[in-house]
Amino acid sequence: MQRTRCKICGLTRPEDIQAAVKAGADALGLVFYPPSPRAVTIDQAVELMQAVPPFVVTVGLFVNPEPEWVEAVLSRVPLDLLQFHGDEDEALCRQFHRPYIKALRMKPNLDPVVEARNWPTAKGFLLDAYQPGVPGGTGEQFDWKRFPGGTDQSWILAGGLTPDNIRQAVQATQPYAVDVSGGVEASRGIKCPTKMTEFIANLAPGDH
Repeated sequence: MQRTRCKICGLTRPEDIQAAVKAGADALGLVFYPPSPRAVTIDQAVELMQAVPPFVVTVGLFVNPEPEWVEAVLSRVPLDLLQFHGDEDEALCRQFHRPYIKALRMKPNLDPVVEARNWPTAKGFLLDAYQPGVPGGTGEQFDWKRFPGGTDQSWILAGGLTPDNIRQAVQATQPYAVDVSGGVEASRGIKCPTKMTEFIANLAPGDH
């Protein structure tokens, strides 16, 4: 069984990036969605990227962005991967010529395997809890029984994950990767080094 990878999202401080990397994070997420309490500006992102060492993937999160905003970010921030967390169609997601993942909010009766066919160029799909009017970061879980299994797709589990439930979550869903933000925070946008370390240690005991 392959190792479950981990992205820590919503980083806003260089010291949090350093702590996330030290804890063993595979990917780091920066939020370019101004309404979010974890959003960063382009200038902040430039500073944060300087704290990222080699072999760690950087991910930029967008929600229904104007293409010009994505281009403005990419002109100064050398992101490895884009993450679209709104109602973006495939044409928008792929036009930036960067690998991308698409977030799917697990609305009642949504079949993620069927829904994923709308983005054939996506590198993977992040499944998050559905809360009306909130594009992500709800801190809520969805029913893990709905998580797809037995497909070749790279499914990423998100929503309400914490150091206390991550081991159970991985056992229940067997995801390619997990994505955590609020579950490892001291306060909104401020990460807790202890929680990040515990989260990754509990994610796959002995792997890191």
